Amino acid sequence: MPPRNVLETARHVVVEGPIGVGKTSLARRLAAHLDAQPFLEQPELNPFLTRFYQDPPRYALPTQLFFLFQRMDHLRELAQPDFFGRRVVGDYLLEKDPIFAQLTLSDDEYGLYRQIYDRLAPQAPTPDLVIYLQARPETLIARVRKRGIDVERKISDAYLTLLAERYSRFFYNYDAAPVMVVNSENLNFVDRDDDFRLLLERIEAMRGQRGYFNRGE
Repeated sequence: MPPRNVLETARHVVVEGPIGVGKTSLARRLAAHLDAQPFLEQPELNPFLTRFYQDPPRYALPTQLFFLFQRMDHLRELAQPDFFGRRVVGDYLLEKDPIFAQLTLSDDEYGLYRQIYDRLAPQAPTPDLVIYLQARPETLIARVRKRGIDVERKISDAYLTLLAERYSRFFYNYDAAPVMVVNSENLNFVDRDDDFRLLLERIEAMRGQRGYFNRGE
């Protein structure tokens, strides 16, 4: 069972969710609130990503392997002495990497990817808390289109829909850490202070391994 006030004692918090759900924005704000070290992905460093969205079958494998190696190297930093004792807020779990691999790779490519993942993936540190952000596929699609990031312009609606479904399936079975499941449909943690404050209150009130936050309009 998590501690009575999990945010006061958590040293490693992860915000997760599909593309367009707002996980990185929330991770940044939460890190600032907790005076923690942001521990964020850097998709802009992947040299294959733009080409992948233009020609997925051709560039899926190098794109996925680059992300896998990048995430593995990144997570190894958490074991370094200069990170010892720091509070960290990240925007990904290593365990989510196969979600994307299964969606984009052929069967043979996924078999190769899985061998590499199983042999090389480090024992990633278990977070003290995971905040899983959900949204309907149509909401994710609208948000991705609205923010207009060049590399995301080629992402198909079908891909975002399937990604949301796979995330939901993954977190239905995830039990490695306490999880706060957040329906982000009617929430804006960046621009609305009340929404952010309500989220903090819900997390602090968590009992057991799983909590839920759904704010209806």
